[in-house]
Amino acid sequence: MKIDRTTPPLPSAQIGEVTPRAGNAKPVVNNEPSTSVNLSEASANLRTIETGVSSAPSVNASKVAEIKQAITEGRFQVNAGAVADSLINSVKEMLSTAPR
Repeated sequence: MKIDRTTPPLPSAQIGEVTPRAGNAKPVVNNEPSTSVNLSEASANLRTIETGVSSAPSVNASKVAEIKQAITEGRFQVNAGAVADSLINSVKEMLSTAPR
């Protein structure tokens, strides 16, 4: 399965906002004619999750080291059937989502 970032990250603060908000807190704005927006708790949770995911390493270094060691020792076995099935599924996914 192919995983990539399809949307840009959310901005860290809204326009005109001086300090970040949490939950149902009132917005703090630096000028009078601005429009305020209150985000739900779910939105705040999504932002927290996105921050965590974006800062997580994209490679599991310990797993890579484990596989390297298995290759070095000759213990690494490739399941050709599983590789072929994954390749076929990836191509099917790309074909089904490709613009026509």
